[in-house]
Amino acid sequence: MASTLELALLYLVAAVLGVVVCRMLKLPPMLGYLAVGVLIGPNALALAKDSAGVKYLAEFGVVFLMFVIGLEFNLPKLRSMRTLVFGLGLSQVVLTIAGAVLGNALLTLAFGWLGQAWGLGWRGALALGGAMAMSSTAIVVKLMSERLELETEHGKRVMGVLLFQDLAVVPLLVLI
Repeated sequence: MASTLELALLYLVAAVLGVVVCRMLKLPPMLGYLAVGVLIGPNALALAKDSAGVKYLAEFGVVFLMFVIGLEFNLPKLRSMRTLVFGLGLSQVVLTIAGAVLGNALLTLAFGWLGQAWGLGWRGALALGGAMAMSSTAIVVKLMSERLELETEHGKRVMGVLLFQDLAVVPLLVLI
């Protein structure tokens, strides 16, 4: 069993190699990170078998990533994004959830027994819609920062939607 330090070193070296390969192929580095994680994880080459150590490193990585994302924002910038956050963000989440609930109802009505066999009631459709409405802020911010798109108009709109999604997680979890 590898120590946490050995796992961290393994992932660091593999990530650097993955990014180098992706740069040579003119692909986003995020694909290199994902490919390397899958490749050396417990289901492929199994170089990182210690699931407790991997989980610890993953949580540590998420904390660092969220810290870096937090450095991107300041209070005046967040205040200026109010309309984007609550306008676009709210409409995206509500429309996605409504689409899932409506789609489930239409499938049940149109196909009768097949819709019933699906077994997804309105509560399940609500949970499915809530899950479909969420995006990974960490991944999107990383990709947009690599492309230098965070300060563009569409970058600000995307960030507004992502911020609302992050805020909407708590009430959605309470509903579920």
